[in-house]
Parts: sequence; C-alpha cells; structure tokens
Amino acid sequence: MNENKETRPVRNVEFSQIENLHVVRGEDINGTGRLYGGRLLSWIDETAATCAQRHSGLEITTASIDNLTFKRGAYSNDVIVLVARVTYVGRTSMEVRVDTYIEDKEGYRHPINRAYLTYVAITRDGKPLPIPYGLEITKENEQMEWDAAELRRQNRKKRSVEGF
Repeated sequence: MNENKETRPVRNVEFSQIENLHVVRGEDINGTGRLYGGRLLSWIDETAATCAQRHSGLEITTASIDNLTFKRGAYSNDVIVLVARVTYVGRTSMEVRVDTYIEDKEGYRHPINRAYLTYVAITRDGKPLPIPYGLEITKENEQMEWDAAELRRQNRKKRSVEGF
C-alpha cells in the first residue's frame, strides 16, 4: 500500500508501538491543580523515543516536536496512558505519533493530547546515521499518517529555511 519504493528491510507499525502508563502524583501537579505540561511533554518524549529506538535498533535523538495539542487537563490520581507509533521513516529520521489519554475507572480512554515528534538516528559522536528499517504500510489509516507526515516534514524544512 505504501507508495514509497522501499529497498530496506521493513518493520510494521505494530512492531515498535509502545504504551506507557503513569499515575499523576503530587509532584506532577502545578499551581492550578493540573498536570504540568512540561511533565507530560517529558513522558511523551520518553515514550516516543522508546518507540523510535525500537523501530530503528539505533541510538536516536529528538529533532523536533510538531502539533503538541492540549485538549484537556489531567489531575491528581488520574491514570495517564501514552500510545506511540511510527508514522514515517526517512533516510536518517523518523516521525512518531503519541496519543495521550486519561483512563477512567471503567477502562475507557479519554484523549487529552496528541503530538508528533521527529527523531534522528545518530552515531555515538552525534552524526546522523541511516535507519536500517523502512516502515511497512498495510492499512489505509497508516498511509494517511505517512502522507500527513510528509507534509509536516515539508513544513519543517520550509520553517528551517525561513529561520524558525
């Protein structure tokens, strides 16, 4: 289904998908009684990085964060679920989508955040390294994510040229 003519071995989206859980504790709460945005961002980055590392099998570093959207707050004792999946793999970089939910007592998940992060595979001395695995796209929604990731990638390049 992926229009990309991949020559590398491929891994599918499920191979590297990660799910992390956190319980919001007192030290995670800001002055307004909500989860610190920075704490949530740290959890998002950790979850996404683990996903990217699992897919690539390499050391990676965060290159950018796109579309970090806070939909609602989280409070003390809320169970936070973060689900990360690879959406795009380029030559040395890859994009990971992280959806964050509050899971209620009945197990229902209510979305609170979505973010897209880009990671670059690197050598021990920090130089970009080719990612050995492409991404196998088998579902329509995965192809839609891939296409949207390519647009985000073009927008990042444009912003970079513009000095942002």
